[in-house]
Amino acid sequence: MRRCRPRALLCGLLLAAAVASGGRALPQLSDDVPFRVNWPGTELSLPSTGVLYREDNFILMTTADKERYKCVLPLTAGGAEEEEKEYRGPAPGELLEPLFKQSSCSYRIESYWTYEVCHGKHIRQYHEEKETGQKINIQEYYLGNMMMKTPLSEPEGQMTPYYPVEMGNGTPCSLRQNLPRSSTVMYICHPEAKHEILSVAEVTTCEYEVVILTPLLCNHPKYRFRASPVNDIFCQSLPGSPLKPHNLEQLEKQQEMMKMPFRRAKEEETPSTKEEKFSSIHKPVAIGSHQLLTVGTTLISKLTDDQLIKEFLSGSYCFHGGVGWWKYEFCYGKYVHQYHEDKESGKTSVVVGTWNKEEHIEWSRKNAARTYYLKEDGTQTVRMVSHFYGNGDVCDLTDKPRQVTVKLKCKESDSPHAVTIYMLEPHSCQYILGVESPVICKILDTADEYGLLSVPS
Repeated sequence: MRRCRPRALLCGLLLAAAVASGGRALPQLSDDVPFRVNWPGTELSLPSTGVLYREDNFILMTTADKERYKCVLPLTAGGAEEEEKEYRGPAPGELLEPLFKQSSCSYRIESYWTYEVCHGKHIRQYHEEKETGQKINIQEYYLGNMMMKTPLSEPEGQMTPYYPVEMGNGTPCSLRQNLPRSSTVMYICHPEAKHEILSVAEVTTCEYEVVILTPLLCNHPKYRFRASPVNDIFCQSLPGSPLKPHNLEQLEKQQEMMKMPFRRAKEEETPSTKEEKFSSIHKPVAIGSHQLLTVGTTLISKLTDDQLIKEFLSGSYCFHGGVGWWKYEFCYGKYVHQYHEDKESGKTSVVVGTWNKEEHIEWSRKNAARTYYLKEDGTQTVRMVSHFYGNGDVCDLTDKPRQVTVKLKCKESDSPHAVTIYMLEPHSCQYILGVESPVICKILDTADEYGLLSVPS
């Protein structure tokens, strides 16, 4: 049975609709499919564009106070599900076959390393240097060779379904008793892509995840990006009933009163203070008109390095990123939130993960909290630290708390105070939040054995 903890009214409406329609299967309730209940009064005019409605697709709802409403529901489940059932085209592996047969390779160039993905054959990480006399010295590691096994037949993730290909037998890893490196290549539909590498992440020691954008999967309905328009439910009051249930109005008034102190504090903040903190440029990675991954770049203009580092590490200065429906807030050593702000309904917030030092230390004993790279003089330096934030809000799909691994990475940039944020969901309600900045380069050397950072001395 589907559980309806924080959204009892909404969940009740949808479950009642399932019963009224003879037990018709409804889509999984999750934060990826937003719903909103409207109370139009006695007069109702259904939208003619966007989400589809039928006047006979309604249920009658009676509250505990005997208030009666006719609630018209959106037609959300049919189209995509029917298309998936009727699809008789090539399997996802067959759609990607031309990429594997053409011996084509994709590249991603970073400040030190270059990544080479020759599809279905190998993944290579390398750095080239010209020595005296034009001799080229190459430092390289293979992160995976050939496909290890037949990939999964079903797409993973929620809003961004992907097709995983496992690759093993890479260069032996000295940090893991010379076990070979391995990678999961995650192919994601993007109609305008050219098989480029979106990201490379070391999820645990010498185990990697590589995200590839490709148009080849877009012909398969299961792998298309799942858009999330707001699905409005219209509840029309019947004769003798108020515009909106009395108890709901009382609850909304209480919530409004609770917001007042925070609103007044925000209004008292002067415009000059806001301008000194940061200005934002968001660079979304889009699939058509929809967002595939949330990527935001923040330019912090007037804080000095020392001020910024101290405020960031104390958790008083938080990074924000994201475009589209969900945006993200990361406060170091405190929490990761995803939220949506709406003029009518206010702010909806989901706790993706909260910081607990003991839990992170326990996590770091089983996972790589620090990632290194070799400098030109042969010494190692920390390039990225990973922190675990658990105990987020309970996920509807897994019935477990959300959790996120925050990856703080050194990234050189023309703007010394630029911060780039991206969010991935490789598994249901288990996230990766990437935070990349030149500012982070200044503090990575302070990382202890657990990856914990401190203000440089």
